Amino acid sequence: MPKEHKLQIIPLGGLGEIGKNMTLIRYDDQIIIIDAGLAFPEDEMLGIDVVIPDYSYIVENKDMILGILVTHGHEDHIGGLPYLLRELDVPIFSTRLTLGLIQHKLKESNLNNFKATVVRPREMIKLGVFRFEFITVSHSIPDSVGIAVHTPLGTIVHTGDFKLDHTPVTGNILDIHKFSELGDKGVLCLMSDSTNVEHAGFTQSERHVGQMFDEAFRDAKERIILASFASNVHRIQQAITAAYKTNRKVAVVGRSMVNVVALAEELGYLEIPENTMVDVDEMINLPGNQACILTTGSQGEPMSALTRIAMNDHRHVEIRPGDTVIISASPIPGNEKAISRTIDHLFKQGANVIYESASRMHVSGHASQEELKLMLNMVRPKNFIPIHGEYRMLIKHSELAEQLGMSRENIFVAENGHVIEFTRHRAVIAGKVTAGKVLVDGLGVGDVGNIVLRDRKQLSQDGILIVVLTISRSTGRIASGPDIVTRGFVYVRESETLLEDAKEKIRQTMARCRENKVVEWAPIKNQIKDTLSKHFFEKTRRRPVILPIIQEIE
Repeated sequence: MPKEHKLQIIPLGGLGEIGKNMTLIRYDDQIIIIDAGLAFPEDEMLGIDVVIPDYSYIVENKDMILGILVTHGHEDHIGGLPYLLRELDVPIFSTRLTLGLIQHKLKESNLNNFKATVVRPREMIKLGVFRFEFITVSHSIPDSVGIAVHTPLGTIVHTGDFKLDHTPVTGNILDIHKFSELGDKGVLCLMSDSTNVEHAGFTQSERHVGQMFDEAFRDAKERIILASFASNVHRIQQAITAAYKTNRKVAVVGRSMVNVVALAEELGYLEIPENTMVDVDEMINLPGNQACILTTGSQGEPMSALTRIAMNDHRHVEIRPGDTVIISASPIPGNEKAISRTIDHLFKQGANVIYESASRMHVSGHASQEELKLMLNMVRPKNFIPIHGEYRMLIKHSELAEQLGMSRENIFVAENGHVIEFTRHRAVIAGKVTAGKVLVDGLGVGDVGNIVLRDRKQLSQDGILIVVLTISRSTGRIASGPDIVTRGFVYVRESETLLEDAKEKIRQTMARCRENKVVEWAPIKNQIKDTLSKHFFEKTRRRPVILPIIQEIE
């Protein structure tokens, strides 16, 4: 009996969450990867820099990987590449601007020997048993694409991040004809962006933001400081255009913003009128009504330029009374508090702050319900997998597909690691591979786990207490100490009685250990920790991290 060929879709990130998008498509023993993104840490991930997908399944099957296809240049789609490409030596396929952003990111990570190919929309590329083509879509960054992957068992369409923008800032209009053509030929499975599924109607055009910028720039009497995502090239273009119309010079602040502006201008994706850009040092001497500063920090990131400006901690820029600060972004879930703090500090410094919840300075780059319905109707897939969204968004998107007549048994609300398997006769969730979150802290990748995070959380809540004592080896008695050092637990000068009582508890514990002939350090330390933990909880209702240090002398 001939072998039954299997086609598998394996999402490793982007399902049940916002960010770290990564999907594998496998046919027998050949695999292609779509995107390799990162996510930003949640509040409880203390000290963590970024979160990337667990790609151990990829490493285990690295000999099967043919290449990485990238839909666009946002961090949640390319941010994981520097980590993944330390494990893989495979080519990258992307559009021109996306590749420029990837190259810059990889060079920062000292990864210079990688293979990359620029692919134009509608150009057919063969990769093993797969043939794929990019499809132009509208999003908040130029050169965004969806991908059609043609396999021996049928075509898979991955929309990437998209919306329907009839009047985009540049010429990237959603290629309705191509999606419809694919639908006419027959699509085995559609994977579609779910980020904005909770919003009814259509997403507004990016040009709407440009109109709001024009009004705000005309009304501002002093400097304008505009914060946005560095990679939102359309937004940057409209800010520069509004500044030029109102005779303002533009300075760029924030490393990622400086890098993206330079790259986008070099590749021809930004049109900057002559003599519009100036250095930030030159900007300081200009009259307020002739100045505009573009900066990062629209998400309230602690080390971003806008946050440092708000805290009066920036080397070059400080708020002057009457400055207008425009925050042109919506909060990523979890960042609301940080953004609110930044806005409050800006107001305290005397700025007039225009922010998303109180203005119309931002539109989404993602499709709302009517556009998602349009995509489903154009592609008319046999099977459907909602992607790129938290779990409730995936459910909402599946309900939209049902409203349009899709059978529930052909809709797969999957989780990261699920294997959605297709044969010539059926489609099922056939199992699960390793998937999850890998935490990046400094140079450490994956070395911080739940136990370390738990300790960090406890340290942040109740502090640490270190007990130091010296014991005589011959008698087992305390030769010196115990001394107690504490940080983040109590104010020592006001807690002398509490700490003296604790020392007495330690002496009593050591006496009991001596009576019971306990001589091993581990059980002695555990008894000290248990005794002090009970003591401090009774007295303070706090549970500090307790570290006993025992030294031994003759």
